[in-house]
Amino acid sequence: MATSPSTPPNAGGSPTVHAGDFETATATNPDNGLKRGLTARHIRFMALGSAIGTGLFMGSSGAIQTAGPAVLIAYIIGGAAVFMVMRALGEMVVRHPVSGSFGQYASRYIHPFAGFLVGWSFAFEMFLVAVFDATAIGLYMRFWFPDVSQWVWVLAVVFFIAAINLIGVKVFGELEFWFALIKIVAIIALIVAGVAVILFGFGIAGHDQMGPQNLVEHGGFMPNGLWGLIASFTIVMFAFGGIEIIGVTAGEAQNPKKVLPKAINSVPLRILLFYVLTLGVIMCIQPWNEITGETSPFVSIFESIGFQAAAAVFNVILVTAALSAMNADIFGAGRMLHGLAEQGQAPRSFTKTTRNGVPIMTVATMIVGLLIGVVLNFFYPDQVLFLLGALATFATVLVWLVILIAHIRMKREIAREKRLPSEFPVPFWPVASWLTVGFIVFVIVMVGVVPASRPALWVGLIWVALLTVCYFVFVKGDGRKPYQLVDETAPISVVELEEK
Repeated sequence: MATSPSTPPNAGGSPTVHAGDFETATATNPDNGLKRGLTARHIRFMALGSAIGTGLFMGSSGAIQTAGPAVLIAYIIGGAAVFMVMRALGEMVVRHPVSGSFGQYASRYIHPFAGFLVGWSFAFEMFLVAVFDATAIGLYMRFWFPDVSQWVWVLAVVFFIAAINLIGVKVFGELEFWFALIKIVAIIALIVAGVAVILFGFGIAGHDQMGPQNLVEHGGFMPNGLWGLIASFTIVMFAFGGIEIIGVTAGEAQNPKKVLPKAINSVPLRILLFYVLTLGVIMCIQPWNEITGETSPFVSIFESIGFQAAAAVFNVILVTAALSAMNADIFGAGRMLHGLAEQGQAPRSFTKTTRNGVPIMTVATMIVGLLIGVVLNFFYPDQVLFLLGALATFATVLVWLVILIAHIRMKREIAREKRLPSEFPVPFWPVASWLTVGFIVFVIVMVGVVPASRPALWVGLIWVALLTVCYFVFVKGDGRKPYQLVDETAPISVVELEEK
C-alpha cells in the first residue's frame, strides 16, 4: 500500500488516520485466480477496442440521420459526460483496485443490491454489445457474399472469439492491442486521406461540392432542429459504451495505481477526437442526407467517390474492429461475473479459473449467450441491430449512473469521516459530478421518449424488475452484505500496525 502524497500531518508530524482508512477484505481474495498480466498498453487499447467499434463504424449512421451534422455536438457533450464517469470510476479504482471493480463499489457504498444490479447489468450490456458487433460482422460480410445468410457469419465469429478468450490474459491483451491498433491506424488514415481529398480533389468527380459547406447545406447544421440533436443522444451514448471496462481490468493490471490513471486520462479524449474528426471528415465529403445506414458510412464514403478497392480494404478493417470490440466485451463481462461470484451474488463456479488465469465458467456462459444472438439473427435479421443498440444504451447509462452515485457516496464518506484524500480525485467536484448525473438521467428519459427506442426502455425496466426478484430469491448470506474493500490510500505503517 502506498502513502498518499497529500496526507495531512497532525500536531506530532505523523499522518492523521481514522478507523475508516483501512477495512479488512473478505475471506475471498479479490484477485483469486486472476493473473496480473495486463500492461498500460494493453489496458489503454482494450478500452479503445471496446468503445471504438460498431457504435462508430455502423451505429453512427443512425445518429447522423437523426441529428444531421449537429451530431458532432452530441458526441462532444457525450464525450464530456463519459470523461466524468471515467474519472469517478478511476478515483474508486485507485483507492480500491479489485477485480469486478464497480460492482464491489456499488455494494460497499450504496447497497449490496446496487452491486448486484450494476454487475449483472454490465454483463448484460457487454452481451448485447457483443451480439450487436457479431451482427454487424454479418452485415459487413454482405459486401463480398450478399447471398450468404448473416447468421452463418455470426456463428463463425462466436467460435473464433471463444477460442481467443480461453487463452491466458497476457496473450489476450496482446491480441487485443493489435486488433485495436489496426482500427485506430485505419481511422487516422481515413482522416488524413479525407482531408487530402477535400483539399486536392485528385480528379474525383464532384470535388467542388466537398468541404465544410456540406455541414451547413442540405437543411443547415441542425436540419432536424433541437429535437433531432436531443434524440440522437440515445444512439450516441451507445457508441461510448464499454469504456468502463478499464475498471474491470484492475484485478489483472500490473501496478494498477499507476497504470489505470494514465489509461483513464488518455482514452476519453482520444475517443472523442476519433469520433468528432472522423465523422466531420465523412460529412464534409458525403452529404449527411446521403448516409443511409444500409452500409457503414466508412465504406459508403469510398464507394461514393469511386474508390472500390479502398472500400473493400476498409471493410476488412471494419470486421477486425468488430472482432476487437467483441473480444474486449467478452473479457469485461467474464471478469465482472467472476467478481460477482466472489461476492456471493453469482454462482460460485464462476470463480474457477484455468492455470492461465482465465475464469472458464464465465467465458463459457457468455459464449452460450452469444449463441442466442445467432438465433436472433436467424429469425430477425433486419430488426436485431437497432433493438440491440437501444437495449445496450439503456444498460450502459444505467451502469454509468450507478458508478456516479457510488462515487458521490464515497466522497461524502471520506469527508464525513475525515479519511485520507484520494490520490486521483475527480475534477470540478462536486458540480461536474452532479451535472453528469443529471445528463445520464436525461438520456434514460430520452430512451423512453423517442418512439423508436421506447421498447428498449420497457425491456430495460423488465430487466431491472427481473434482477430485483433474483436478488431476493437467490442471493443469500454474504451476498446480502456490503462488500468489504481494502482502502489502499492508508499509510503502510498504520496498516501494518492495525494487522498486529
